[in-house]
Amino acid sequence: MKSIFALLFALTAVSCQSKEKKLSAEKNKEIEIMDEQKGLEVATVAGGCFWCTEAVFLELKGVKKVVSGYTGGTLKNPTYKEICTGTTGHAEAIAITFDPKLISYDDILEVFFATHDPTTLNRQGADVGTQYRSEIFYNSEAQKKAAENFIKLLNDQKIYGKNVVTAISKAGIFYPAEDYHQDYYNQNKSQPYCMAVINPKLEKLRKNYPSKLK
Repeated sequence: MKSIFALLFALTAVSCQSKEKKLSAEKNKEIEIMDEQKGLEVATVAGGCFWCTEAVFLELKGVKKVVSGYTGGTLKNPTYKEICTGTTGHAEAIAITFDPKLISYDDILEVFFATHDPTTLNRQGADVGTQYRSEIFYNSEAQKKAAENFIKLLNDQKIYGKNVVTAISKAGIFYPAEDYHQDYYNQNKSQPYCMAVINPKLEKLRKNYPSKLK
């Protein structure tokens, strides 16, 4: 827990919005956040561009799968183009399937809060809009309580110098993003956004959390 006090990542002015590529032929279907494998849990968080958050959590020991997608809105089967308008109510989010025997939900919260700015409303760096909001979508009452306690700790100890604006909401329907968004960083390491924004975050993650890495 102590490591989060010294780990506040710098934001950059590079945006993750890019010209939309051709969508997958198969339309995204509604799914509920769950995992069929016994003993695994799912954490759902939004902290700006999902290219960043996905890349960070794929590095962690105990994380079995990370899916980028859209949640928290009203439009059924939204597309990236629709999400980017900021009018659907969805956040760019990730669903993290993890083994609680190897990594705790509190560990996931710690890394989440250490790798984005939870004090800027509907914004991460140059990415502006409700789709880039900071939000935790809890999948159980235990997750809700843990998130509430963590935010209270951050605020009570004035870790950021101002209050955390991260919302806490019950998880609803999660729509997986188009195929080209999945594992985006590893497929596009030479892309300017990956080099300017994601690389520095991963470097600091590896420096500050070596024991949590795969």
